Amino acid sequence: MSELTQRFDAVWARIAKAVAASGRPAGSVRLVAVSKTHGAGIVAELARHWAGELSGRPLFGESYMQEARDKMPLVRELSADAPEWHFIGHVQSKKARDIVGRFSLLHSVDSLKLAQALAKAWRERVAGAPVRLDEAAPGPQPVLIQVNVGREAQKSGVDPEGLEALVLGITAMPELELQGLMCIPPLADIGKDSRPYFALLRELRDKMESACELCLPELSMGMSDDFTVAIEEGATLVRIGTDIFGPRSP
Repeated sequence: MSELTQRFDAVWARIAKAVAASGRPAGSVRLVAVSKTHGAGIVAELARHWAGELSGRPLFGESYMQEARDKMPLVRELSADAPEWHFIGHVQSKKARDIVGRFSLLHSVDSLKLAQALAKAWRERVAGAPVRLDEAAPGPQPVLIQVNVGREAQKSGVDPEGLEALVLGITAMPELELQGLMCIPPLADIGKDSRPYFALLRELRDKMESACELCLPELSMGMSDDFTVAIEEGATLVRIGTDIFGPRSP
């Protein structure tokens, strides 16, 4: 067993322990292995281990569009598996056409402008797709809203006060399917001090479900330094890179 798979198994066990300690059902939290900046060979090795030794489909998170486009087909070829891919980085409106349809979930929609660009790109993609009678029309693009829970000027995300308007705007777009919320706590508070930010995101999700009469099942929160705390506060998706792949090269 390689160091990579050993680190992965240790993270998997910690997730399972945190889920059980929180009184939540097994499988209620999914791991997004953050594979950005790591080569296709390394990611494929993990995909083979994940698919072969554990239940569930391998799930990777990417932050850079060009890197992801180059890596995804190589990982599938090298692993003989078809991992699920999420886009977890900042999305520029001008890159919307490259993003939609490539990922099963976009974690970081942070403005109405971006949502509108994604919806337009989705319409164009569907209109340009070849028609086959044996295939159903593609469904809407699943997305999460990134909330700036720390109110940091340098960080992407909608402020809590603007969340309801963005929720209503996205849910009015048939091209997008809003599944929940995402956050990144302030760097200085990552660890146990991030708990209030995770609690705030959960409370905002609950408020949006009630106020807008929606079901928003996903909470994407928690990384290598604080994912057990995030699970305690209700995370359904934890984004873990360093604890699995090791430190990135400078």
